[in-house]
Amino acid sequence: MNILKVIQRQTIIALLFLLSIISCTKKETDDPIVDQPSIDYPTYIKGCDLSFLPEMRQDGVGYKNFNNQAEDPLETLRKAGMNAVRLRLWNQHNSVSGLKAVKSFANEITEKKIMTWITLHYSDTWADPGNQQKPEAWKNLSFEVLKDSVYAFTFKVAETLQPGILQIGNEINQGLLWPEGQRSNTYQMRALLAEGIRACRNASPNTKIMLHHAGYQNALTFFDQLQNLDYDLIGISYYPIWHGKSLSELSNAIRQLSDSFAKDVIIAETSYPFTFGWSDYTNNIIGSPNQTISNFPASPEGQMNFLNELSFKVDSAGGKGWCYWGGEWVASKGPEAGNGSSWENQALWDFDFQALPAQNAFVRAVAK
Repeated sequence: MNILKVIQRQTIIALLFLLSIISCTKKETDDPIVDQPSIDYPTYIKGCDLSFLPEMRQDGVGYKNFNNQAEDPLETLRKAGMNAVRLRLWNQHNSVSGLKAVKSFANEITEKKIMTWITLHYSDTWADPGNQQKPEAWKNLSFEVLKDSVYAFTFKVAETLQPGILQIGNEINQGLLWPEGQRSNTYQMRALLAEGIRACRNASPNTKIMLHHAGYQNALTFFDQLQNLDYDLIGISYYPIWHGKSLSELSNAIRQLSDSFAKDVIIAETSYPFTFGWSDYTNNIIGSPNQTISNFPASPEGQMNFLNELSFKVDSAGGKGWCYWGGEWVASKGPEAGNGSSWENQALWDFDFQALPAQNAFVRAVAK
């Protein structure tokens, strides 16, 4: 009898030890960021999309702060007042924008007590108003299976990253996951969005869900089609080159959207040039005055003044913040690279990789 008890006790101890090993192994490899310190959702977003930063680091860019001292952009922007980092996420696993790589970067961001904002493109590449290509793995799925795939993928991302904001799609003016989710088929577009939203709610209840439209023109009609979907935030891209040159019209549109749909509105993407020059042989998106606002010349001061005025207009309209896109995307591959940056004259670092005055906009932005 005593021998039996001893054997039982030893067996229990061995099982507990084995379980502890399994638990520790799982924690090291599979646990989401929930073990990290929780990050309070800011009342006013002062964000920057830094999706290119891992690539810039690989290329060995020597970023410098205002004092001409070497400093990583994440730290420079944190000190400037940035409180959110937006990251794109593609379906392909081995990309710098795949889940594994994004999780690694998101951990670093969270450790600095900065909120993460994840943008699901639901594609293996860029998704925008003119391109919503399904991931290769979903290419031949039936619509019902496609909905299940959206749910499963979104659930995995939300559970793994626990972001402050999760975008269900990127610039979905004409829908997502074409052709099934094209806006012309409103029922199917809404059904796909609803599956992504449901997955996020189940996997990460504290995450705020954003739906994102490029530009404020026609945004009222677009979001009217999405009424009764369970989302929290309206995201709007605003680039003067594509979306109009009146910040007053933008301000009016933000107020109208907020009042019409009882949602917080955030400028999800914006940028502005500090020069019309270039630092590599890659063609730039912006290169002439007719692509900018006359009150804000393409100069370091003009870039800073644009951001300050944008922030003022957003706040005065009751908007809840803004996010700068491509601020870190400098000419990282050399002055003769044809595969470098098409955005280096809109970055927040100059051609010598020194921080530009526009970063002061993060300090001056409303911080309620």
